Amino acid sequence: MDLSFSPEQKLIKDAAREFLEKECPADLVREMEEDELGYSPGLWRKMGELGWPGLIIPEKYGGSGGTFLDLVPLLEEMGRYLAPVPFFPTVILGALSLMEAGSEAQKQKILPEVATGRLILTMALIEPDPLYHVSGIHLQASPQGNGFLLYGTKIFVPYAHVADYLLCAARTENVDGKGDVITLFLIDRESPGIRCEPLKTVDWGRQCEVTFDGTKVPAGNIIGKAGEGWPVVQKVMEQAIVAQCALMIGGAEKVLEMTVAHAKRRVQFGRPIGSFQAVQHRCANMLVDLDGARFVVYEAAWRLSQALPCALEASTAKAWVNQAYQRICANGHQVHGGIGVIKDQEMYLYSRSAKAAETLWGDTAVHREMVARELGL
Repeated sequence: MDLSFSPEQKLIKDAAREFLEKECPADLVREMEEDELGYSPGLWRKMGELGWPGLIIPEKYGGSGGTFLDLVPLLEEMGRYLAPVPFFPTVILGALSLMEAGSEAQKQKILPEVATGRLILTMALIEPDPLYHVSGIHLQASPQGNGFLLYGTKIFVPYAHVADYLLCAARTENVDGKGDVITLFLIDRESPGIRCEPLKTVDWGRQCEVTFDGTKVPAGNIIGKAGEGWPVVQKVMEQAIVAQCALMIGGAEKVLEMTVAHAKRRVQFGRPIGSFQAVQHRCANMLVDLDGARFVVYEAAWRLSQALPCALEASTAKAWVNQAYQRICANGHQVHGGIGVIKDQEMYLYSRSAKAAETLWGDTAVHREMVARELGL
């Protein structure tokens, strides 16, 4: 299998690196951590002008009509620069869900606005019982008139505080948690009965707790068919897992490059520390982890682009990348020494990113269980 990028994908990667090198310095990431919005509207607007949010949206809705694999080089570069923008929830969680199951009217209304960066979307999925499984959905959608009333709480909803629309998975039958009668709703965040509270996280990523207290949603805002939302969620979760891994290998690559550069210029005992075997082996281990991560992620992304089953490959990738990224950061800290834990040093940002990313869309234990399940165990 040829896992190299096509000329077009290489062009996307090079253009993204050139843009983000200029527009997304580490100081911006630090600034956004303290910012109320948590992202730069100016940076997001420029990304919209470049067409990034519309990369895989069909041309009929104002996008470029690319494949999922086309997203990987872009996501890598965004992970490399820790870009603090709502790209992931808008494109991966929102646009892909609508492309998968939205009605033509919903697509015509939402996707052209997403393609240009004028709308921000997110998905409200995880609940206080944090399971990436249908049994973890307890939020109740009760029929009333020509719509539904939603009651319940979602947690870890990315960028919910600035989103224009929320895609929310709710239980429309069997509220006791049995069965898989789940419906996916498209909800205007300004609807009455929605309360959004920011959560404190280990990094600068904006996660929110969203409470629905009698929020009314018209029946026309159902995505797909009532009671058939969970298969849509499952597919989007696979895409989200692989996309998250692509962000992580971008960050891991940057850590390796910073560490090797430091090892070459840092002099101790009259010689660069990179000339010592202990340092060389740490850097070599970082590359082994990075290349292993890259290959499992590329395979999973390729299978998604070919509409092939991907549950095993996605979970394999996340189980490996979760730990590989943290090992890379740990080795990077060892080579950098004490300077690596100073807040003004970039290693500090990447190690926090690695730890936060581990839990997003399932930690290593969750995905090992999923791999075992795929093996029939």
